[in-house]
Amino acid sequence: MTEAGGTDPALIALSEAAGLLPVWEDVYGVTHHVREATLRQILDALGLPCGSPAGMRESLNVLKAEQAQAGRLVVVDVDVAPVLSHQGDPGYELILEDGSRLVGKATVHQPGRMRIAPISQPGYHTVVFGSTSIRLAVCPKSCPSLDEVCGGHGTRAWGIAAQVYSLHGRSDRQAHANHFAPSGPAPWAVGGDFGLVGRLAAEAGRAGATAMAISPLHAMFSAAPQRYSPYSPSSRLFLNAAYIEPAQALGDAAVHRAIARMGREGAKGGQARALQRVDWARQVPERLRLLRCMFDDLQGEGISPALQDFTRFRTAGGEALESHARYEALHAHHLPELGPDSGWRDWNASLHDPAGAAVRAFAQEHESEVAFHVFLQWLAHEGLGAAQRQARDGGMAVGLIADLAIGTDPRGSHAWSRQEDMLSRVSVGAPPDLYQALGQNWGLTAFSPRALRQRGYSAFIETLRAALAHAGGVRIDHILGLARMWVIAEGEAAADGAYLKFPLEDLLRLVALEAWRHRAIVVGENLGTVPLGFNDALEQRGILGTDVLWFEREQKADEGETPDVPARAAAFKLPDAWPAAAMATSTTHDLPTIKGWWLGRDLRWRDRLGQYREGELARQLHERDADKAALWFALRSSGVVPSPRGDEPGSDMPCADVPGGAGSDASPPDAAPRDAVLAYVAATPCPLAIVPLEDLLGLEEQPNFPGGDGAREAHPNWVQVLPLSVDEIFQEEDVKQSIAAVSAARKAS
Repeated sequence: MTEAGGTDPALIALSEAAGLLPVWEDVYGVTHHVREATLRQILDALGLPCGSPAGMRESLNVLKAEQAQAGRLVVVDVDVAPVLSHQGDPGYELILEDGSRLVGKATVHQPGRMRIAPISQPGYHTVVFGSTSIRLAVCPKSCPSLDEVCGGHGTRAWGIAAQVYSLHGRSDRQAHANHFAPSGPAPWAVGGDFGLVGRLAAEAGRAGATAMAISPLHAMFSAAPQRYSPYSPSSRLFLNAAYIEPAQALGDAAVHRAIARMGREGAKGGQARALQRVDWARQVPERLRLLRCMFDDLQGEGISPALQDFTRFRTAGGEALESHARYEALHAHHLPELGPDSGWRDWNASLHDPAGAAVRAFAQEHESEVAFHVFLQWLAHEGLGAAQRQARDGGMAVGLIADLAIGTDPRGSHAWSRQEDMLSRVSVGAPPDLYQALGQNWGLTAFSPRALRQRGYSAFIETLRAALAHAGGVRIDHILGLARMWVIAEGEAAADGAYLKFPLEDLLRLVALEAWRHRAIVVGENLGTVPLGFNDALEQRGILGTDVLWFEREQKADEGETPDVPARAAAFKLPDAWPAAAMATSTTHDLPTIKGWWLGRDLRWRDRLGQYREGELARQLHERDADKAALWFALRSSGVVPSPRGDEPGSDMPCADVPGGAGSDASPPDAAPRDAVLAYVAATPCPLAIVPLEDLLGLEEQPNFPGGDGAREAHPNWVQVLPLSVDEIFQEEDVKQSIAAVSAARKAS
């Protein structure tokens, strides 16, 4: 990893031309030189042979030729004169996206390059020089701000974050389900669905929330429900069929008929409630069985308004929708033979081409199965659209904030249908850092930066549009990947990777353009090894970063330097010192909840999972006690907890009640001071503060524990169900008290 000089200069030159960084700096400031063998493996995987001097020269020539060619899309800012590849007659016609036309005369910028007049209207436009057309993406300088989206009233907004699968309905909904299935709850009664998302968002809106951030809803593998991590989807272009609420689009009567056809055996979904877990492997097939009955009924009705809507949806979805539906049918067809972990690379080679004759023949022979998966996407599309409307009707100015995963499963639908856009023989992850000493290999594929440029960023644009189709905002997971991705060759350890550069400026411009077109805010998860200047680039484009309580710390003080703070603990930044161009939050799905952190739940899990040496748990718990004291000191200093002296900075801020009766004591209370912590986060200058439901409800377990799903005693990742229904959450007195603390802190700061 830290191999110093001596690397072949020709190899270095090829690596740099390909955007592969031979040198990088880690979170400790240590410079690393990527091993020569690693560079060669990754370059070869990227389709750039480097085994000989002649091979390296040829690969370098390929890259130079690609860079010399004009891309299919030129990306520029508004009011900046575009420079385009053209020589000859300088007269041009500009065809704006709205169809209006302007004529002009270009000026020579340099040989073979001409400059046209600046364009003030954002959008996708076309410049025509004679018989030559050049596409332009003219992008606004920044994404819409929260204040703009909220009509000038969004500078101190707050919202909630919800894991969709964790939601469930109230008891009268259960009775409604039992009306259709006397033997027990209906197959959709456990786990979240789009109907519950809408109801929760409406309730949160009425409580004063401006937005609701939700877990990824990307399409998974319907035939393999064992693959349920929302950040390892089959496709980011489509939706997870497991979240369909069957009655939402077709009505209760259609559900009633389908359940009657299924019989008593079909209603098994409610048993997981007592276990507080979503049983994906059993629940998803049950839902799909019900939905298949509903699809058959719809097909048998003849021409009806619903069938006409479905047909229009299928036509509008075009190639992308058909390819996804065909993948789902093919995957289910091959699964009995190849197993649930299989994918398109395991199929016969004739099926590797989504547009090939073999795939077309399969689709024709299995038209009913393909149409069924189109039907699922139609229901999902209708359901999520209804949820966003409910959020807005409930008073949310933003509504849903969708979550865009950083990549997709290389065996899935997206990688199959967009092969030319993807990295194929490498996976993406993260280098070793403070929290993952061995680095991370996420087992995902991502877009190829060379293909993005060559293909006019079409794959990136359609993915952004899919995420924003039914949302008022988007959270981009690991937004650092727009600048560089840590790529790992097949079969190699996560630490033996290298950074691959991406066209950051163009990608950020396109994010701003799509956000402007959808009137949506953008949040980037910018945690990890952040490149120099990256956060400034986000801020300039109006993209909010992510401020997480556990990471907003000062450098550790020297022994005795600050007597009131334990010497071994780094002080927590006071709210007014947090970076303002961000979304503030107490935690994320991958980090401990307030209660879990306070009790050391995350540390005990690390010990149970074998991540600690003997005696390490005791040391970590001792350090956590020091961290708790540091946080308690910060809570008192900020004024959200009454100080024993009353003279700390910020003592004029509204105080939050503290459980355990220790609010005026200099030592931390036994119980987690949840309301005080939430008020502390809400008091930051960030325009948006997000409260995860797990913290609003005072839960101990975090939704996901990275690295905790392959151990003997696995952490319950992505399966936990909330203890209260969506209709009960905002009626709970403790929740009302927490919201009051958040609201008061937002108004006061």
